[in-house]
Amino acid sequence: MTEKNISNMRSCFHIIIPSRYASTRLPGKALADIAGKPMVQRVIEQCQNTGASSVIIATDDERIFEVAKKSGAIPVMTSGQHRSGSERIAEAVRILNFHDHDVIVNVQGDEPGIPPSLINQVAEILTGSDSRIMSTAVTPIRSESEMAEPSVVKAVVNDEGYALYFSRAPIPFDCNRERKGLAYAKRHIGIYGYRTDFIRNYEKLAPCPLEEIEQLEQLRVLWHGRRIKCVEVDSLPPSGIDTEQDLRLIRNYFSSQ
Repeated sequence: MTEKNISNMRSCFHIIIPSRYASTRLPGKALADIAGKPMVQRVIEQCQNTGASSVIIATDDERIFEVAKKSGAIPVMTSGQHRSGSERIAEAVRILNFHDHDVIVNVQGDEPGIPPSLINQVAEILTGSDSRIMSTAVTPIRSESEMAEPSVVKAVVNDEGYALYFSRAPIPFDCNRERKGLAYAKRHIGIYGYRTDFIRNYEKLAPCPLEEIEQLEQLRVLWHGRRIKCVEVDSLPPSGIDTEQDLRLIRNYFSSQ
């Protein structure tokens, strides 16, 4: 599919998977074998089972580029200097010349078990409203231990379902120790939808102090006064692959299918 085809495609949404080879915690994981297929191919196949009009890989590595092409995705070569997946997607959107009102879903390249239904839900929040520029997903936090874990990103939302803040700290903090905080705490799921006119300009938003402190790229959006609409789902999808143990678990899962 050519760049011209992409720019003229007016339909539901498109998926862009940012994928780089030089992962900090697990180098080369994008090409790690999972039951006979590279991880990035497994992610592509999940995305191909959604309602997306196209599945695109944005990468800085020729090996990932070739796997994407063989798997039926559209590969796009991007810079190796990006600090986040959102920045890499912003470059891919410029290269492919999407229409301003197209919807892009950012699916992480290390989540081979992501449910297609979740991807569709994150897209539908934007395709159903021209006024929304960004979406994500949350699920209820069900335990105090989950609430206290820094690797679990917490979110609080307003009565319209828009994010107020994201943090690695327990929020909201229950000053009265009555354990009421769990009723309002949400666990953030790292998938994003964007309107293309917004993500195209994402890099122009200066990084903010809270983003640097928490190491959460979505805080840049809130810092600059933009809004993120959240869809709440009942269950937590399989986690991304960050460690050798994660890799063993996902290999066992796919081997048993």
